[in-house]
Amino acid sequence: MKRLGILLVWMCASALAHAQQFPFDYWYEGKVVLEAGDTLRGNVKYNLEDLLQVELKGRLETFSARKVIFFEIYDTKTRRYRSFYSLPFSATGGYKAPVFFELLAEGKMTLLTREALEYRTYNGGFYYYGSTTRLVLVNKFYFLKENGDIEPFTGNKNDFLYLAGNKDQTMQKYMKQNKLGVTDKYQFASIVQYYNSLFPNH
Repeated sequence: MKRLGILLVWMCASALAHAQQFPFDYWYEGKVVLEAGDTLRGNVKYNLEDLLQVELKGRLETFSARKVIFFEIYDTKTRRYRSFYSLPFSATGGYKAPVFFELLAEGKMTLLTREALEYRTYNGGFYYYGSTTRLVLVNKFYFLKENGDIEPFTGNKNDFLYLAGNKDQTMQKYMKQNKLGVTDKYQFASIVQYYNSLFPNH
């Protein structure tokens, strides 16, 4: 009987995992600026393969990051405008190809992010033994340097404070007072925006 209960819980968890929807599963009202100079307005949908779909007067057009300079969408779930730029990048340090980055903060520090899906393992909890594996959305963070290079940020709070240089104590106080961390993208954006505000003439 216990095994049957465990199986039912696992089946429910699996069904929820398959039913879940991610931000890139939705259509958004937005605009797209193409490399050719055209600006398109309509329903926009992006994916993790750096392809963009635009619905224009009942027809669908698909563009790769090579054809797009910028696109902006309004996310009704977060009630925010989200801006994406096509920027040259290579994860291996070799040939750079255009990919989409979401801009979170711009200034002395420019913070970017890209969404990704990863399998994460979680403990089963009180009701059943073992662990479960779920597909979850994660945000991978990057800093855009003044020379145009894009560097991944794979660190923690202390690594960010090191990057903050002589503003580290100010930033530590701000993060502590506001209970902000560098794993949530909007919290991280707030941190970098505050850091940039310390350099008004930059």
